[in-house]
Amino acid sequence: MKKLKQLFAVLSAMMLTAAMTGCSSDGSSEGRTKSQDDVSIATDEVNKNNDPDISGQTVYWMATYDLNPKGNADRSVALALFEDVYGAKIQYIATTDATKFDDLANRINSGDPVDMFPYEWDAVPNGVTKGMYDPLDEYVDLEDPLFDDVRHMAEMFKYNGHYYVIPYAVSDPLAITYSRTLMEEEGLKDPYDLYLKGEWNWNTFMDMMKTFVSNGDEGTRHGCCGWFGQAILQSTGDTVIKYDGTKFTNNIMSANIERAELLMEEISKLGLFAPSWYGCFPNDGSVLFYGMAPWSLSESNVQNPDGDIFLVPFPKDPESDTYYLNMNYGATMLVKGSDKGDAVAMWIKCQRLAETDPEYKAAAKEKALIKTTNAQGKVTAFITEEQYDFMQTWYDPDTISTVFDFGYGMGPLMYSETYDYATRGVMNNVADAILNQVQYVGTPDTWAEIRSEWQSVVDTVVEEYNGKIQ
Repeated sequence: MKKLKQLFAVLSAMMLTAAMTGCSSDGSSEGRTKSQDDVSIATDEVNKNNDPDISGQTVYWMATYDLNPKGNADRSVALALFEDVYGAKIQYIATTDATKFDDLANRINSGDPVDMFPYEWDAVPNGVTKGMYDPLDEYVDLEDPLFDDVRHMAEMFKYNGHYYVIPYAVSDPLAITYSRTLMEEEGLKDPYDLYLKGEWNWNTFMDMMKTFVSNGDEGTRHGCCGWFGQAILQSTGDTVIKYDGTKFTNNIMSANIERAELLMEEISKLGLFAPSWYGCFPNDGSVLFYGMAPWSLSESNVQNPDGDIFLVPFPKDPESDTYYLNMNYGATMLVKGSDKGDAVAMWIKCQRLAETDPEYKAAAKEKALIKTTNAQGKVTAFITEEQYDFMQTWYDPDTISTVFDFGYGMGPLMYSETYDYATRGVMNNVADAILNQVQYVGTPDTWAEIRSEWQSVVDTVVEEYNGKIQ
């Protein structure tokens, strides 16, 4: 589906601060009112803590985007640390979305150097069982306090007794963008205020959409648009596939999942969801809530100059005390057969330092608040300090919990993007088929029918991958 490809191409290529400053995935950027080169990064006080000596090493990175800066973009904090503190460098190996996994496999099989690959959903367990990645256990010390806030995520990804995925950060949460001006005009409460009171949940979300649609002429308004289904599903904190460390189980019959799917049924039947694709929050007053990662926020601000744009996490399940938020995980995979395990571990450490050190975080914020301009000096993208500061609270594990479903990494039967309901992956249909019935011809009207049609497929895949666990 075009939407998912557009979204996760951005998610894979950029961390949140880069996305919000208008950088493209290849490291280039438009003009800025203040150059990122003006934001200095001090690297001379890093404690190397008996880290391995990787000076002079070149690490080969295969991806659809370069970690080295291009155009007038500055080096990332992590790259500055990797080069200036550890004396190593990164060599880019270009690939494409269509060929990346084949290219990686060919390079591994041919013995050509390749050490790092970005984490993607296919990595665990599918990529591991195909012999594409090695574990990071012997190279990364998860007991290091540097990993305190992400250790639970590494445990969440742990497969077959090993750590193949050690997130250095989470980014691009699927959030809800809205206009405070529109809320006030419609006599609705500010979702941000509801969130602060712990009252931002499915019920208040639905009530506001119903009121907004009923306030307008028939057929002129929708309650929501954008990327919604997956975020609604994962706001329960439950997953289609369960893994206990020894085997996978089919959880598609979960009552939590059913409640989320029935919510989507209601949204669809009431005509609250607008199926059109929007690159940013609509500026015509026709939609109340826009579901998308914050990479769209900077343009939404520009396109809605009088909208007083803000954003909140997805509403929580009313039966839960926790906000579970669908996010992308920033992680680097160690490629099978690489002899640069220490260097890849140091790159992961540099990413963690960039995410946690107060000085580097301050520099990242300063960069994020730089406005993007075109050649004529017109501002084309920006975020406000209020928006930035609030979003940083979402990365506190004591505030919001993240979710990972192994189902996305279990091959094409489970995850495959097509426009045909009959050939799409189970996870794709579970996430959004009900909301996008017009787009995916042949989609049943109810969750009960969808579940009945795909339950046996999940059983088959679970049995297959359980057979691959050593």
